[in-house]
Amino acid sequence: MSGDEILVGYDGSTDATLALDWALDEAQRSGRPVRLAYVFEWLAVTGWIGPGVAPGIWPDETARRQVEELVHKAAADAVAQRPGTTVHGEVFDGPPALVLQERSADAGLLVLGSRGHGGFTGLLAGSTAVAVTAHAHCPVVVVRAGQATGAGPVVVGVDGSESARVALGFAVESAGQRSVPLRVVRVFAPPARRPSDQDEQAAVAEERAAVEESLAPWRHTFPDVDVDIEVAPGNPAAALVEASRVAQLVVVGSRGLGGLRGMLLGSVSQQLLQHSSCPVVVARER
Repeated sequence: MSGDEILVGYDGSTDATLALDWALDEAQRSGRPVRLAYVFEWLAVTGWIGPGVAPGIWPDETARRQVEELVHKAAADAVAQRPGTTVHGEVFDGPPALVLQERSADAGLLVLGSRGHGGFTGLLAGSTAVAVTAHAHCPVVVVRAGQATGAGPVVVGVDGSESARVALGFAVESAGQRSVPLRVVRVFAPPARRPSDQDEQAAVAEERAAVEESLAPWRHTFPDVDVDIEVAPGNPAAALVEASRVAQLVVVGSRGLGGLRGMLLGSVSQQLLQHSSCPVVVARER
Protein backbone atom coordinates (compact mmCIF):
# COMPACT_ATOMS: atom_id res chain seq x y z
CA MET A 1 0.00 0.00 0.00
CA SER A 2 1.38 3.40 -1.00
CA GLY A 3 1.60 6.22 1.51
CA ASP A 4 -0.22 8.44 -1.00
CA GLU A 5 -3.20 6.12 -1.31
CA ILE A 6 -6.72 7.06 -0.29
CA LEU A 7 -8.00 4.22 1.89
CA VAL A 8 -11.78 3.72 1.96
CA GLY A 9 -13.62 1.66 4.56
CA TYR A 10 -16.08 -0.16 2.32
CA ASP A 11 -18.84 -2.70 3.00
CA GLY A 12 -21.36 -2.07 0.22
CA SER A 13 -23.69 0.03 2.39
CA THR A 14 -25.18 3.33 1.26
CA ASP A 15 -22.85 5.44 3.39
CA ALA A 16 -19.82 3.40 2.32
CA THR A 17 -20.77 4.02 -1.31
CA LEU A 18 -20.99 7.75 -0.58
CA ALA A 19 -17.56 7.57 1.05
CA LEU A 20 -16.21 5.85 -2.05
CA ASP A 21 -17.71 8.53 -4.32
CA TRP A 22 -16.09 11.24 -2.18
CA ALA A 23 -12.75 9.44 -2.33
CA LEU A 24 -12.98 9.08 -6.10
CA ASP A 25 -13.62 12.81 -6.47
CA GLU A 26 -10.58 13.49 -4.29
CA ALA A 27 -8.51 11.02 -6.30
CA GLN A 28 -9.40 12.76 -9.56
CA ARG A 29 -8.31 16.11 -8.13
CA SER A 30 -5.08 14.81 -6.58
CA GLY A 31 -4.13 11.94 -8.91
CA ARG A 32 -3.82 9.55 -5.97
CA PRO A 33 -4.86 5.87 -6.12
CA VAL A 34 -7.79 4.53 -4.09
CA ARG A 35 -7.92 1.29 -2.10
CA LEU A 36 -11.21 -0.20 -0.86
CA ALA A 37 -10.86 -2.05 2.43
CA TYR A 38 -13.57 -4.44 3.54
CA VAL A 39 -13.01 -5.47 7.18
CA PHE A 40 -14.85 -8.15 9.12
CA GLU A 41 -14.26 -10.27 12.19
CA TRP A 42 -14.21 -14.05 11.92
CA LEU A 43 -16.77 -15.53 14.29
CA ALA A 44 -16.54 -19.14 15.39
CA VAL A 45 -20.10 -19.54 16.71
CA THR A 46 -22.28 -16.56 15.89
CA GLY A 47 -23.77 -16.20 12.44
CA TRP A 48 -22.86 -13.18 10.29
CA ILE A 49 -24.96 -11.34 7.75
CA GLY A 50 -23.39 -9.10 5.15
CA PRO A 51 -24.35 -7.51 1.85
CA GLY A 52 -25.24 -10.17 -0.69
CA VAL A 53 -24.13 -12.94 1.66
CA ALA A 54 -26.46 -15.58 3.13
CA PRO A 55 -26.39 -16.05 6.94
CA GLY A 56 -23.77 -18.57 7.92
CA ILE A 57 -21.17 -19.62 10.44
CA TRP A 58 -17.68 -18.20 10.07
CA PRO A 59 -15.26 -19.21 8.78
CA ASP A 60 -17.21 -19.70 5.57
CA GLU A 61 -15.15 -19.72 2.35
CA THR A 62 -18.23 -19.26 0.17
CA ALA A 63 -19.22 -16.11 2.05
CA ARG A 64 -15.66 -14.83 1.88
CA ARG A 65 -15.59 -15.29 -1.90
CA GLN A 66 -18.84 -13.33 -2.13
CA VAL A 67 -17.31 -10.52 -0.10
CA GLU A 68 -14.21 -10.49 -2.31
CA GLU A 69 -16.41 -10.39 -5.42
CA LEU A 70 -18.37 -7.48 -3.90
CA VAL A 71 -15.21 -5.46 -3.27
CA HIS A 72 -13.57 -6.26 -6.58
CA LYS A 73 -16.77 -5.41 -8.49
CA ALA A 74 -17.00 -2.08 -6.65
CA ALA A 75 -13.39 -1.32 -7.60
CA ALA A 76 -13.99 -2.30 -11.25
CA ASP A 77 -17.18 -0.21 -11.42
CA ALA A 78 -15.32 2.77 -9.95
CA VAL A 79 -12.61 2.52 -12.61
CA ALA A 80 -15.24 2.27 -15.34
CA GLN A 81 -17.05 5.37 -14.03
CA ARG A 82 -13.85 7.37 -13.44
CA PRO A 83 -11.47 6.57 -16.33
CA GLY A 84 -7.86 7.20 -15.43
CA THR A 85 -8.39 6.59 -11.71
CA THR A 86 -6.51 3.70 -10.08
CA VAL A 87 -8.72 1.69 -7.71
CA HIS A 88 -7.89 -1.54 -5.84
CA GLY A 89 -10.07 -3.67 -3.56
CA GLU A 90 -8.91 -5.77 -0.64
CA VAL A 91 -10.49 -7.82 2.17
CA PHE A 92 -8.99 -7.73 5.68
CA ASP A 93 -9.69 -9.86 8.75
CA GLY A 94 -9.93 -8.55 12.30
CA PRO A 95 -11.66 -5.89 14.43
CA PRO A 96 -12.62 -3.09 12.01
CA ALA A 97 -11.39 -0.19 14.13
CA LEU A 98 -8.04 -1.81 14.83
CA VAL A 99 -7.49 -2.92 11.23
CA LEU A 100 -8.34 0.51 9.85
CA GLN A 101 -6.05 2.18 12.36
CA GLU A 102 -3.20 -0.12 11.39
CA ARG A 103 -3.77 0.28 7.64
CA SER A 104 -4.00 4.05 7.98
CA ALA A 105 -0.27 4.11 8.78
CA ASP A 106 0.38 3.32 5.10
CA ALA A 107 -2.28 5.66 3.67
CA GLY A 108 -2.40 9.36 2.91
CA LEU A 109 -6.10 9.68 3.73
CA LEU A 110 -8.76 7.42 5.29
CA VAL A 111 -12.39 7.89 4.20
CA LEU A 112 -15.31 6.35 6.10
CA GLY A 113 -19.08 6.29 5.78
CA SER A 114 -20.89 7.21 8.97
CA ARG A 115 -22.83 3.95 9.17
CA GLY A 116 -22.75 0.60 7.45
CA HIS A 117 -23.50 -3.06 7.88
CA GLY A 118 -21.22 -5.99 8.55
CA GLY A 119 -18.01 -4.86 10.20
CA PHE A 120 -18.95 -1.16 10.20
CA THR A 121 -22.29 -1.37 12.02
CA GLY A 122 -22.97 1.72 14.12
CA LEU A 123 -19.64 3.26 13.21
CA LEU A 124 -20.49 6.63 14.75
CA ALA A 125 -22.69 5.30 17.55
CA GLY A 126 -19.93 4.32 19.95
CA SER A 127 -16.29 3.54 20.52
CA THR A 128 -15.41 2.55 16.93
CA ALA A 129 -15.69 6.09 15.56
CA VAL A 130 -13.78 7.57 18.47
CA ALA A 131 -11.02 4.98 18.12
CA VAL A 132 -10.60 5.43 14.37
CA THR A 133 -10.74 9.23 14.32
CA ALA A 134 -8.63 9.65 17.44
CA HIS A 135 -5.93 7.07 16.70
CA ALA A 136 -5.59 6.83 12.91
CA HIS A 137 -2.15 7.65 11.52
CA CYS A 138 -3.43 9.89 8.73
CA PRO A 139 -6.27 12.37 8.19
CA VAL A 140 -9.76 10.82 8.42
CA VAL A 141 -12.82 11.92 6.43
CA VAL A 142 -16.31 10.92 7.60
CA VAL A 143 -19.15 11.09 5.06
CA ARG A 144 -22.84 10.69 5.87
CA ALA A 145 -25.94 10.35 3.70
CA GLY A 146 -27.78 13.61 3.11
CA GLN A 147 -24.67 15.79 3.38
CA ALA A 148 -23.67 18.41 0.83
CA THR A 149 -20.41 17.49 -0.92
CA GLY A 150 -20.22 19.93 -3.83
CA ALA A 151 -20.67 23.68 -3.46
CA GLY A 152 -19.54 26.00 -0.67
CA PRO A 153 -16.27 26.91 1.04
CA VAL A 154 -13.91 24.76 3.07
CA VAL A 155 -14.37 25.52 6.79
CA VAL A 156 -11.67 24.96 9.41
CA GLY A 157 -11.90 25.27 13.18
CA VAL A 158 -8.77 26.73 14.82
CA ASP A 159 -7.75 27.48 18.40
CA GLY A 160 -4.00 28.12 18.31
CA SER A 161 -2.98 24.54 19.07
CA GLU A 162 -0.51 22.42 17.08
CA SER A 163 -3.41 20.26 15.90
CA ALA A 164 -5.18 23.36 14.65
CA ARG A 165 -2.05 24.29 12.70
CA VAL A 166 -2.20 20.91 10.96
CA ALA A 167 -5.94 21.32 10.31
CA LEU A 168 -5.36 24.78 8.87
CA GLY A 169 -2.73 23.48 6.47
CA PHE A 170 -5.03 20.67 5.30
CA ALA A 171 -7.92 23.10 4.86
CA VAL A 172 -5.91 25.68 2.88
CA GLU A 173 -4.58 23.00 0.54
CA SER A 174 -8.09 21.55 0.11
CA ALA A 175 -9.55 24.98 -0.69
CA GLY A 176 -6.77 25.64 -3.18
CA GLN A 177 -7.23 22.25 -4.81
CA ARG A 178 -10.98 22.83 -5.13
CA SER A 179 -10.66 26.52 -6.13
CA VAL A 180 -13.11 27.58 -3.40
CA PRO A 181 -12.88 30.09 -0.53
CA LEU A 182 -11.57 29.16 2.92
CA ARG A 183 -13.54 30.09 6.05
CA VAL A 184 -11.48 30.09 9.25
CA VAL A 185 -13.59 29.84 12.42
CA ARG A 186 -12.11 30.75 15.81
CA VAL A 187 -14.70 30.51 18.60
CA PHE A 188 -13.34 31.13 22.08
CA ALA A 189 -14.95 30.63 25.46
CA PRO A 190 -16.30 33.88 26.92
CA PRO A 191 -15.02 34.91 30.37
CA ALA A 192 -16.96 33.88 33.46
CA ARG A 193 -17.88 37.48 34.22
CA ARG A 194 -19.94 39.46 31.75
CA PRO A 195 -17.44 41.48 29.66
CA SER A 196 -17.96 45.04 28.56
CA ASP A 197 -18.29 45.76 24.85
CA GLN A 198 -14.77 47.19 24.92
CA ASP A 199 -13.37 44.05 26.57
CA GLU A 200 -15.07 41.80 24.02
CA GLN A 201 -13.82 43.88 21.11
CA ALA A 202 -10.28 43.70 22.50
CA ALA A 203 -10.55 39.91 22.92
CA VAL A 204 -11.85 39.47 19.37
CA ALA A 205 -9.07 41.68 18.00
CA GLU A 206 -6.43 39.66 19.87
CA GLU A 207 -7.81 36.35 18.64
CA ARG A 208 -8.06 37.64 15.07
CA ALA A 209 -4.44 38.78 15.14
CA ALA A 210 -3.38 35.30 16.26
CA VAL A 211 -5.37 33.73 13.41
CA GLU A 212 -3.84 36.14 10.89
CA GLU A 213 -0.36 35.24 12.13
CA SER A 214 -1.00 31.52 11.65
CA LEU A 215 -2.43 32.20 8.18
CA ALA A 216 0.49 34.33 6.96
CA PRO A 217 2.66 31.53 5.51
CA TRP A 218 -0.36 29.88 3.88
CA ARG A 219 -1.45 33.13 2.24
CA HIS A 220 2.02 33.28 0.69
CA THR A 221 1.86 29.65 -0.52
CA PHE A 222 -1.75 29.86 -1.77
CA PRO A 223 -2.23 33.51 -2.77
CA ASP A 224 -5.29 32.73 -4.91
CA VAL A 225 -7.34 31.30 -2.03
CA ASP A 226 -9.87 33.80 -0.68
CA VAL A 227 -9.91 33.67 3.14
CA ASP A 228 -12.73 34.75 5.45
CA ILE A 229 -11.99 34.86 9.19
CA GLU A 230 -14.76 34.52 11.77
CA VAL A 231 -13.84 35.23 15.39
CA ALA A 232 -16.38 35.32 18.23
CA PRO A 233 -17.04 34.08 21.76
CA GLY A 234 -19.41 31.15 21.98
CA ASN A 235 -19.72 27.39 21.57
CA PRO A 236 -17.24 25.85 19.09
CA ALA A 237 -19.39 22.81 18.26
CA ALA A 238 -22.49 24.89 17.55
CA ALA A 239 -20.49 27.33 15.43
CA LEU A 240 -18.88 24.61 13.32
CA VAL A 241 -22.17 22.74 12.85
CA GLU A 242 -23.79 25.98 11.73
CA ALA A 243 -20.88 26.78 9.41
CA SER A 244 -21.20 23.33 7.84
CA ARG A 245 -24.63 24.22 6.46
CA VAL A 246 -23.06 26.23 3.65
CA ALA A 247 -19.74 24.35 3.39
CA GLN A 248 -18.50 21.42 1.35
CA LEU A 249 -15.96 20.32 3.97
CA VAL A 250 -15.28 21.02 7.66
CA VAL A 251 -11.76 20.41 8.96
CA VAL A 252 -10.70 20.08 12.61
CA GLY A 253 -7.54 18.93 14.37
CA SER A 254 -7.21 15.77 16.40
CA ARG A 255 -6.63 17.64 19.66
CA GLY A 256 -7.13 21.27 20.66
CA LEU A 257 -6.91 23.96 23.27
CA GLY A 258 -9.58 26.14 24.81
CA GLY A 259 -12.97 25.53 23.25
CA LEU A 260 -11.69 22.60 21.17
CA ARG A 261 -9.92 20.82 24.02
CA GLY A 262 -10.53 17.06 23.90
CA MET A 263 -12.52 17.50 20.74
CA LEU A 264 -12.29 13.85 19.75
CA LEU A 265 -12.95 12.55 23.23
CA GLY A 266 -16.21 14.22 24.15
CA SER A 267 -19.42 15.85 23.02
CA VAL A 268 -17.95 18.45 20.63
CA SER A 269 -16.60 15.89 18.17
CA GLN A 270 -19.69 13.74 18.41
CA GLN A 271 -21.94 16.72 17.69
CA LEU A 272 -19.91 17.67 14.64
CA LEU A 273 -19.60 14.13 13.28
CA GLN A 274 -23.27 13.42 13.91
CA HIS A 275 -24.78 16.74 12.87
CA SER A 276 -22.47 18.34 10.30
CA SER A 277 -24.24 19.13 7.05
CA CYS A 278 -21.09 18.28 5.05
CA PRO A 279 -18.22 15.75 5.34
CA VAL A 280 -15.88 16.19 8.30
CA VAL A 281 -12.09 15.86 8.19
CA VAL A 282 -10.10 15.06 11.31
CA ALA A 283 -6.66 16.25 10.22
CA ARG A 284 -3.33 14.99 11.55
CA GLU A 285 0.21 14.67 10.30
CA ARG A 286 1.17 11.23 9.06
